[in-house]
Amino acid sequence: MISVEGLKVEFNAKPLFEGVSYVINKRDRIALVGKNGAGKSTMLKILAGLQQPTEGVVAIPRECTIGYLPQVMKLADSRTVMQEAELAFEHIFEMQQELERMNQELAERTDYESEEYQKLIDRFTHENERFLMMGGTNYRAELERTLQGLGFSRNDFDRPTSEFSGGWRMRIELAKLLLRKPDVLLLDEPTNHLDIESIQWLEQFLATKANAVVLVSHDRAFLNNVTTRTMEISCGRIYDYKVKYDEFVVLRKERREQQLRAFENQQKQIEDTEAFIERFRYKATKAVQVQSRIKQLERIERIEVDEEDHSALRLKFVCSSRSGNYPVIAEEVRKAYGEHVVFDHVNLTIHRGEKVAFVGKNGEGKSTLVKCIMGEISDYTGKLTLGHNVQLGYFAQNQAQLLDENLTVFDTIDRVAVGDIRLKIRDILGAFMFGGEASEKPVKVLSGGERTRLAMIKLLLEPVNFLILDEPTNHLDKRSKDILKEAIRDFDGTVIVVSHDRDFLDGLVTKVYEFGGGAVKEHLGGIYDFLKKRQIESLNQLNAGGGWSASPTAAAAAKGSASAPKGAASANGAGGSANSGKLSYEEQKEWNKKVKRAEKRVAECEQAIEETEQAIAILEAKMATPEGASDTTLYEKHGKLKSQLDQIMTEWEEASEELEELKQTD
Repeated sequence: MISVEGLKVEFNAKPLFEGVSYVINKRDRIALVGKNGAGKSTMLKILAGLQQPTEGVVAIPRECTIGYLPQVMKLADSRTVMQEAELAFEHIFEMQQELERMNQELAERTDYESEEYQKLIDRFTHENERFLMMGGTNYRAELERTLQGLGFSRNDFDRPTSEFSGGWRMRIELAKLLLRKPDVLLLDEPTNHLDIESIQWLEQFLATKANAVVLVSHDRAFLNNVTTRTMEISCGRIYDYKVKYDEFVVLRKERREQQLRAFENQQKQIEDTEAFIERFRYKATKAVQVQSRIKQLERIERIEVDEEDHSALRLKFVCSSRSGNYPVIAEEVRKAYGEHVVFDHVNLTIHRGEKVAFVGKNGEGKSTLVKCIMGEISDYTGKLTLGHNVQLGYFAQNQAQLLDENLTVFDTIDRVAVGDIRLKIRDILGAFMFGGEASEKPVKVLSGGERTRLAMIKLLLEPVNFLILDEPTNHLDKRSKDILKEAIRDFDGTVIVVSHDRDFLDGLVTKVYEFGGGAVKEHLGGIYDFLKKRQIESLNQLNAGGGWSASPTAAAAAKGSASAPKGAASANGAGGSANSGKLSYEEQKEWNKKVKRAEKRVAECEQAIEETEQAIAILEAKMATPEGASDTTLYEKHGKLKSQLDQIMTEWEEASEELEELKQTD
């Protein structure tokens, strides 16, 4: 489908990669891997046609469509979720308008015998066939299924996108991309803004329904579950493996060991040759041999060993003056957007020196409460008090987007550094893996991980005693995450970390605030203490193998609803279980039976929907043929199937609501 030949990309006259050639075939599932800054995002931009290589050719067939999801995206806020998602079907709407125009023209014209009239009929028939083949009549059901798969509920469809966090708006963009069904999907860190359920849904979609996929991700499990081919960018070259990521790691280790042996042998040969040249350079009797060895040395093609990133990333957040004993106190805080209540009755006290986590599904209010604390949102009710002498340092989800792309790495830091620290800028950049020529890179060419590190340096230069970090590990590889975690652990001040990354939070925080169903609940202990506790509270979640949040409000929001059913918060307290621990064995057994019956009914409805839609698609393909266009029985069958589909959809909605209600009573 796509052929890449002799690709070369240079920044500041130094090749990022060169001589790169490969082919992307239909149904390929490719993981594009390499260390931060190796050129993964650049490669995706070139494939998407957004960046031109220095040399080489990317051959893409004219009919081939490409969908690209970047790490950083500017999103519009002027539409509802449904209106924004419907933009994926603009081509269908345009085609529908054109069909309506042609149909109107056919009705108004009376020159039935003319050649032009016949041409108009032919064109209308052809375009109508295309319209039906592209799913023009059933796009709505597919749109709703995709949005729900990515975590939205039906209640969210008519809400403005401006009410959602950055992570949820990224899901809308991902939904639009998937709905367009491009021939090649280019996804740059798609799981950064997804929770567990949505990641699993996306894995299933990419593995079964997508066409070709090229994927950049630091999520090892996600790569293993989706991809079957791994391409590594290393030493400016591409190494192509026809295996999934885990198998690639083993083969890469073997390849590097072979390279090391060959490199050591070559170095020994070079040393021996150079020693011979040096020894006999000035002896006339050996002049011919010396010249021969010099030419031999020049002809040697030097072996490169795959890069092992040993550069030191040393983070140290300097705590400024001591703050008061209670940096943040919240009393009965409530925030709503119109009728949608984000959270209510929030009461919390954070002590000086504590490191706490804000956890929960996207859209439950974690970033919103942070913005209230920061003073970026002021139209909440209740009381929020910052303690004496609190000096805030804030790392936002979109911090990398706020960098000036026209500046270099050095200039970015030079503009914020003050006093004696200006003399140490290059040392600081070197500690963050921006040493040498890397400090002169323009921000616009940096990868997501490099931008995140640069934004961290800016935060590092601010003397603070209270750090708020909103999803700080997005775009960072495992090594960078570990070093950041150590720096936060060593920080003497107070820290709030908003994160979905359980491994990152493990051993770092001593208190967890769970957001869900419009409430915020405090849990003492580390992240795994919290997970263990929630699993014990919810037998259903425990039987399902555990999950990110086992609270009934989170279960009710399994489709990602940012608003719990009315009364959920008051009935369940701060996200807790209404009847947890109160059901007898027999009652629990009967409840499990009801849940299984409801789950079976939902699954049967979904299966029936899929089969009916397939039957409709087959029928529409027949109707699009010249013979089928005049067969009235096909139109009758089509009408019956559409009515049947509507009925099944209604049953599915009822079954889903029944299942949610049952889970709320757990």
